[in-house]
Amino acid sequence: MKKILVCGLAVVDFLFEVAEMPRSAEKYIAHNAEVVGGGGAANAAVAIARLNSQALLAARVGEDLFGQMIVNDLLAERVDCSLVLKSSAGTSSFSSVLLDQDGERQIVNFRGRDLSDDTTIFENVTVDGVLADTRWTAGTLAAMKLASKLNVPGVIDAEAPVDPVALALATHVAFSMQGLRQYCPGLTVEAALLKAAEDLDTWVCVTDGANGVYYVEDGQVVNVSAPLVSIVDTLGAGDVWHGAFVTALVQKKTEFQAINFANAAASLKCTRHGGGRNGPTLYEVNAFIGDMNLPETHTID
Repeated sequence: MKKILVCGLAVVDFLFEVAEMPRSAEKYIAHNAEVVGGGGAANAAVAIARLNSQALLAARVGEDLFGQMIVNDLLAERVDCSLVLKSSAGTSSFSSVLLDQDGERQIVNFRGRDLSDDTTIFENVTVDGVLADTRWTAGTLAAMKLASKLNVPGVIDAEAPVDPVALALATHVAFSMQGLRQYCPGLTVEAALLKAAEDLDTWVCVTDGANGVYYVEDGQVVNVSAPLVSIVDTLGAGDVWHGAFVTALVQKKTEFQAINFANAAASLKCTRHGGGRNGPTLYEVNAFIGDMNLPETHTID
């Protein structure tokens, strides 16, 4: 079984389902609500575990109620939490998440306070691949240095704000659309990706929800479309995508194959309620891929 280190944010999400997104300062009624585990790195780690790889999470929590909830939830999902830093004086991260009737979400996140910045936890770690988000800058940098040292895939989930130093160490940079716009403001998607690929001298892509994924190949921007599904809940779909992408890479799949696999996993997640902790199993993804035609690939005119 392949072992993948995931570094970054782990939170508790307070999820409220509403008819439409609030637009003014007044009271709104949620027709459903639940408390779920969240955070880009934590969701990706759960996705990796469900895809039959071993997930080792490096994250930061406080020794408070939310911190206990975060760790207990991850342990129940078979995520190795031995590198989760617990700060006695720290406050864990948590989010308010609004989900509308179209499955779109709005997130307000508190990143936590007085959390440990100890990156010595990465010493003597051996893994087959590394995934990091951009929510813990020192951790992301240390994780990418570890990937380089071990000569294994080092993938960054590049949400804004991004750290160019860490990005330059990655073997693969997967921007969100917001992250790409922040890195290359004022440019078209094609121009921004080409500039990022030139600046970073590494493989780059941008995920764009239902529009699929755009990536650079041989100096051209290529699009891999996403499977068409009935969307119920997009919360955590990007995190599942990143977990599935790195899982495919450590299995020696090509980037195109990894994108198709990740697109399938993220699309399946969107058909289910429950945020990023409700991603599919490996069996479900393989069955879904077997039932559909692989997305076409075409360059942008």
